[in-house]
Amino acid sequence: MNFKRASSFRIISAGSLAAALVVSGCTAAETKSASTSNAAPSGNAAIAVSKNAEPAGGALIEITPNGPADTVRVFYKHLREKRFREAIFLTNLRPAIEGLTEAELADFSLDLAKLAGQIPAEIEINGEIVAGDKATVTANLPGDEDKNELQKIILKRSGDIWIIQTVDDEAETRIKKEGKQHFYNLRIETHQDEAKKMLERVSKAQLAFSFQNGGAVTDIDRLIAEGLLPDDIKSSESTGYVYSINLTADKKSYYATATPATYGKSGRVSYLLTLDPKGLSRVTSKDNGGKVLAP
Repeated sequence: MNFKRASSFRIISAGSLAAALVVSGCTAAETKSASTSNAAPSGNAAIAVSKNAEPAGGALIEITPNGPADTVRVFYKHLREKRFREAIFLTNLRPAIEGLTEAELADFSLDLAKLAGQIPAEIEINGEIVAGDKATVTANLPGDEDKNELQKIILKRSGDIWIIQTVDDEAETRIKKEGKQHFYNLRIETHQDEAKKMLERVSKAQLAFSFQNGGAVTDIDRLIAEGLLPDDIKSSESTGYVYSINLTADKKSYYATATPATYGKSGRVSYLLTLDPKGLSRVTSKDNGGKVLAP
């Protein structure tokens, strides 16, 4: 399943809980059904399940209560209704959210709110294959360029419930080890990766601007106004980083920095973009306690 990202369900965003919701995508050819009993998770995350075997809205097959297809349906329903804890309890990301308090879960509210907005009102489920303790459910979901395509969701049985496999075995082992710290680590890693990419984008934007302006470079606001940089470069709330472009007096050269907005929470590594004598750009990085990395 993918929503605007690659061939996987990597529902938007910048590196946190939302970015971790990954389910690979392709098609299935057969349809079967299985009946299980979805036990509600402990705590305040009770899972609502279908009470009848009639096809749900958007479904093209008969959905067995508590079966794999029903689990997928409920998963998307919870996401769309912003019941994120309940939704993630249906996936193998559960160990990463079980220990999060409501206040800690709220730290990811920006990503998750965007996530909810990507979910269609109805999910067209059109296939279910069950083979022992494994199952594949196919659904027609937005893919690349917002075009709907058949995608598959892999599930495994765990006791009496079906669990959506959003990450592979290696990642699942890491999640179990890191527990509730996993999403914080993931957010930091993703923010750092995107900070480096943003500085590389700054380099390309300045190059394009200089070609059109006699070799001159410019500041962030002008690059945004020219459509060469995205608006969110100015929002540390969404990027986790503070960006700065420093121009020389003649506006013929510059250097740029990316610094964690909150060291240890939104990022750990500071980045610096500089130009060599030939005008070629280079991005360097260092964990310097959250300070601006100077040339």
